[in-house]
Amino acid sequence: MSDQIDKIYDFQKIEKQWQDIWDKEGFFLAKDQSEKEKFYCLEMFPYPSGRIHMGHVRNYVIGDVIARYKILRGFNVLHPMGWDAFGLPAENAAIKHGIEPSKWTYENISSMRVQLKKLGLSYDWTREFATCDLQYYSLEQKLFLKMLDKNLVYRKKSLVNWCPECETVLANEQVETGSCWRCDSEVVFKEMNGWFFRITNYAQELLDDIKTLQGGWPDRVLSMQKNWIGRSEGVELDFPVEREEGKFIRVFTTRQDTLFGATFISLAPEHPLCLELASSNGRYDEVNEFVKRILREDRIARTSEDIEKEGVFTGAYASNPLNGRKMPVYVANFVLMEYGTGAVMAVPTHDQRDFEFASKYNLELVVVIQPDGEILEPSSMECAHEGHGTMVNSGTFSGLDNETAKIRIAEYLEEKKIGKRTVNFKLKDWGISRQRYWGAPIPVVYCDTCGMVPLKEKDLPVVLPEIEKLTVIGRSPLADISEFVEISCPCCGGVARRDTDTLDTFVESSWYFLRYACPDEKEPVNYEKVSYWLPVDQYIGGIEHAVMHLLYARFFTKVLRDLDLIKLDEPFKKLLTQGMVCKENPATGRSEKMSKSKGNVVDPDKLLEKYGTDTVRLFCLFAAPPEKDLEWSDDGVEGAFRFLKRLWKKVVSSPGKISNVSCEEISFNDLSGIDKDLYRKTDWAIKKVTEDIEDSYHFNTAISAVMELVNQIYHSDKEDCNNIVLQRAIRTVLVLISPFAPHIAEELWKFIGAEESIL
Repeated sequence: MSDQIDKIYDFQKIEKQWQDIWDKEGFFLAKDQSEKEKFYCLEMFPYPSGRIHMGHVRNYVIGDVIARYKILRGFNVLHPMGWDAFGLPAENAAIKHGIEPSKWTYENISSMRVQLKKLGLSYDWTREFATCDLQYYSLEQKLFLKMLDKNLVYRKKSLVNWCPECETVLANEQVETGSCWRCDSEVVFKEMNGWFFRITNYAQELLDDIKTLQGGWPDRVLSMQKNWIGRSEGVELDFPVEREEGKFIRVFTTRQDTLFGATFISLAPEHPLCLELASSNGRYDEVNEFVKRILREDRIARTSEDIEKEGVFTGAYASNPLNGRKMPVYVANFVLMEYGTGAVMAVPTHDQRDFEFASKYNLELVVVIQPDGEILEPSSMECAHEGHGTMVNSGTFSGLDNETAKIRIAEYLEEKKIGKRTVNFKLKDWGISRQRYWGAPIPVVYCDTCGMVPLKEKDLPVVLPEIEKLTVIGRSPLADISEFVEISCPCCGGVARRDTDTLDTFVESSWYFLRYACPDEKEPVNYEKVSYWLPVDQYIGGIEHAVMHLLYARFFTKVLRDLDLIKLDEPFKKLLTQGMVCKENPATGRSEKMSKSKGNVVDPDKLLEKYGTDTVRLFCLFAAPPEKDLEWSDDGVEGAFRFLKRLWKKVVSSPGKISNVSCEEISFNDLSGIDKDLYRKTDWAIKKVTEDIEDSYHFNTAISAVMELVNQIYHSDKEDCNNIVLQRAIRTVLVLISPFAPHIAEELWKFIGAEESIL
C-alpha cells in the first residue's frame, strides 16, 4: 500500500500525474505485430477548429472506454488520433482574420491536442498526422494518379451543385434538402468542368456488401446507404422527338408494362433538353422562367407526394416507340435529374404523380392495366391504379397479366432494338473538384498540344503554395499564382498549365484509417500492416456521415483493394453512431443540440477545471446510452462528482482493513451473512459490467452496477465484514471503474498496494 495519500480528492494533481506516467511509459503504443489478438478502435477524427466541444468529449470518451476495456481484456489495441485538416473553415478563417490557413490550422491542432490529452484518452500519439501534412496529401496525389490510370477518375463538363456562399462545387451527397451541408445556403446549378470518381462502378458491390455489415452497423445507416445507392431494374429506351431528326429523349422505366399508356413526357428542370426544345419551339422565355424558379426550390421537397405538381409545355412532341402516339414534352417540378435519365414517360392512369399532373393540365389518360374484377374508365378515375392486373389496350400484349407483360415487352424492345433491359442506380459519380485554395492540388496539367496530361509519380508532390492574403472570388485562387500554374508539359516539354482546383476534403477522410496502420511508410499503405490491423473493429461517429464519409470510405477501400494495395473488402467491422449532446435553449426553453448560436454551450475546459476529467467522463457515459442523445444536467455532473468523492473516501479511510490482506481467493462456501452478500455482489458486478460493455456498450448500466457495488461495500463495512472479501470488492470496483474514470482508479489502485498500473 502507498504510504501517503491525500485525504481530500485532489483530482487536478492526480489526473496530471497519471497522464504524465501513461505518456512517459508508453502504455498506449500499439505494436504492429503481437501474439495478442488485435483490436482497432477509432473515432472519426476532428476538424481542427481550435476548441473541443462536449460533442467531441462524448465521442472520444466512448471510444476510450472501449479501448481501455480491450486493453484490460488482453488485446493488442490500436487507438489513434489525427486531424481532418483541409477544408473551408480554415480558408474562411484565413480570409476573415488575414492569417494563412496552414498557420491557423496547426495552431488549432496544438491547442486541441492539449485539450484532448487532458481527457486522459488512450491514444497512440506516435501515429498522429494531419491530412494537410505534405507527406499525407502527396501520397493522396499518388493514389489519384493510380486511379486515373485505371480509368476510375475522369473529367467532364456537367451541371454541378454550386454553393454561392462557399463559392465551390458540392457532391450530391453534400446537398441536404436543397442546401449546402456546411453553411445551409441554398444550392444552385452551374455548368462547369470538373473531376469525378467512378463510384458508380462499385454501386452493385457497395449494395451487395451491405449484408456483410448487418449486425455490426446500425440498421438505420444501412438503410440510408441502400436507399441512396437506389438500385432498380427496368428498361432504357429512346422516344424520338418529332420534327428533330436524330434527336431522342432517353427514358429509364421500371414499368415497361405501362408503355402503351404513356401519353406525355416529363423532363427534370435540370435536363439539358429543356431549354433546347423550348428554344426551337418558340417557348424559351416561359420555360426558362419556370426552370429558374423550380431550381431555387428544395429538391427533396420536390419529390414529396404532397407537393403541388407543376409544369410547363416545351412546345415539343415525342413519339411513343410502340404505338406512335404523339406525346407532348413538359418540364415538371417533381422530376429530378439524378433519378434515371432525368426524363420520365408519364402514364397518368398508373402513376399517381402523373395522374395529378395530367388532371391539372388536361392531358390524355389511357388505361392499360385493368384490376381483377373491375373495369376502369379514364373519365371516372379519381386516382391512378398502381397495382397488378390484366393488360388492355396494349396490342399483342393485351390479355397478359402485367408482371408477365413486363418480361415480354422488355424482350420485344430488345428484339426490335427499341430499348434494352438495364439496371439503374440513384447513386451518381462523386464530383471531387473544389474551387478553393485549402485542399490537395490535383496532379495533372493541360497542354495545348497534348491535352490533359497526368504528372508522373517522380514529379510529386504538387505542393500547395503559400498565399499571403486570401479572398473569395468564385474560382480557385491558385489560378492567379503564375509560378504555380505555369509548368512544362511532361510529354512534349512545351508550355502547360496546372489544374487549379483542389480535391474535395472528403477524399482525405476516405482512407486516413488505413494510414494509421502505417503512418511513416513512403507508400500510401503497407500491405502487411494494413492486413494485420484492418478492418477497424469499432468505428465511432455521427450518423450525419451515413451517405458521405461512410459510403466514400467503403468505396475507397474497394478501389485500393482492386489496385492491389490492400486485401480488404470493408473498412469498418462495427459502427456506433453516438447521439448528440443537448441542453435547454434559453431563448426557446426547448432542449436542443448544443450550439453557440443557441446560447446553450457548456465549455469543457471550465468543467474539467471545476470537477476534473473523471467526473466529466463519468457523467457523459452515465447520463445516456451512447447511441441516444445526452440531455445535459448540472445536477448530473454534481452527482458524478459526489460518487467519485465517495469512492475516494471509502478507500483512503480504510487502510487498516485493506492493508496486509492476502489477495488469495477465499471460498464462497466458507462465508455467511454479510460476507456472502458482498462476495456475491462483487461477482454480479463483474458479470454485469463485462456484459454491458461487451454486448451492447450500455455504459450507463455498467456504471450503475459499480455504484451498486460501492453501496454494498459501505453497507458491509458497517457490519464489520471479512477484510479479504472487502479488499476483493474494492479491487474489483477499481478495475471495473477504470475504463470510465481511469485516473482515480489508478491512484487508488496504487494506494491499496499494487506495484503496476491497473492496465
